[in-house]
Amino acid sequence: MTAANGTGTPGTPGTPATPDIPGKLAGHCLALFTEVSRTGRLLRRTELERLRDLGERAAEAGHGLRDLVGVCLGATRTSWQTFPGLTAVTTAEVRRTGDAVLAATQAALGAVAEGHERAQRMAVRQEEANRRELVNDLLHGRTDLGRLAERAERFGLRLAAGYTVAVAVGAEPYLEGAPTPHRVLRELTGRYDDRTLLLAVRDGRLVCIASDGEQAVLAAFTDLALRPGPGYPPALRVATGRRYGGTGGIVRSYEEALATLEYAERLGLPAARLRAEELLVFPVLMRDREAMADLVRTVLGPLTAARGGARPLLATITVQAEAGYVNAETARRLGLSVRALGYRLERIRDLTGYDPAEALHRYTLETAVMGARLLDWPDQPL
Repeated sequence: MTAANGTGTPGTPGTPATPDIPGKLAGHCLALFTEVSRTGRLLRRTELERLRDLGERAAEAGHGLRDLVGVCLGATRTSWQTFPGLTAVTTAEVRRTGDAVLAATQAALGAVAEGHERAQRMAVRQEEANRRELVNDLLHGRTDLGRLAERAERFGLRLAAGYTVAVAVGAEPYLEGAPTPHRVLRELTGRYDDRTLLLAVRDGRLVCIASDGEQAVLAAFTDLALRPGPGYPPALRVATGRRYGGTGGIVRSYEEALATLEYAERLGLPAARLRAEELLVFPVLMRDREAMADLVRTVLGPLTAARGGARPLLATITVQAEAGYVNAETARRLGLSVRALGYRLERIRDLTGYDPAEALHRYTLETAVMGARLLDWPDQPL
C-alpha cells in the first residue's frame, strides 16, 4: 500500500524495457505451438515454467500483459498458418489440431500471466517495504537527511516543503494490509494527487502525511477514518498536528498529534476530531509537572475527606463547567436534583475554600481538575 509513485513498478512508463523478451516469448511459443499442431500433445511442466519465467522477466522489464497476450496469440496464428498439409486433411483432423493448439495457447497464456502477476506482486511488496521504511525514518527523525530527502523524492515528497501529520487511533490496532487502511488509501488517492500525501500504519495507528496547502487531504483522511463505510471499523479519534517545514517538521507534527491523542484519552474528551492547537494549554500545564501536582494536592486534596471520596465532587466540577455553570443543566447531566447539586457545591466550597460561583475560583478549580486527570489522581498518589 503506497500513496506515492515509487520505482520499479512493472509496466510503468519510463521503466527501461528489454526488447528481446517479447521476441524470445514469440519464438518459444511458435516452437511449442508448431510441435503441438503436429503431435496434439499437452504442454509439459518445464515448458510452462519457462513461460512463467518469460512473463516474469517481461513484467520486470516494463512490458504490459496486453502486449504479451498479443505475442502469444500471434504465435498461435502463425503456427496454424504453417500447419503442413492443411488443405489435404479431413475436417476431424483440423478440429483435433485446432483444439490442441488452442489448449496449448490457453495454457501458455495462463503461465505467462501468472509469471507477470508474480513479478507485479513482488514489486508491490518491495515498494510497500520501501514506503514503510521511509515513513519510519521520517517519523523517527534520526536518519541521514541527505539520503532521506533523496528517498522521499522517489515518492514525490520534497522535504523542504511544509507538511502536516494526522494520526487516527481505533478500538483495535490497525494492521498493514488490513481492509480499512487499504480503503482509506484507495479513496484518498482516487481524489487527490498521490504525490501530496503518504499513508502508512505505524504502531497500530493510521498515519497520514500531507504536503503544505493540502488541508483538504487531511479533512478527507479524518472523514474516511471516522466513517470508512459499512463493514469497516471506524476510528475512535483523529488528531492533527500543526504544519512545520522540513524533515524535523514532520517529526514534530507527528509527535504533536500523538500528544493530542494522549491528552484526549487522559481527559476523556468526547470530541473525535482534534487539532493540536486546540489543546496547547495542556503541554503548558504539564511543562512543570511538580507545580501541577502541588496545585492538585493543595486545591483538590481536601476533597478526599468527603463521604464517598473525591470522585463525585471532581465530576461535579467538570460537568458544571461543561454545562456553562447552569445549575439545572448540571443537575440533569449528573442525574441529581438541583437541591442535591447545591449540597455538593457547598461541600466543594467548604472543603477546598474555593467557591465555584466566583470566576477566579472557577478557573483554579477547573485547572486543578484537568491536572488531576492528566496525573491520574486520585488513582495515582502525587
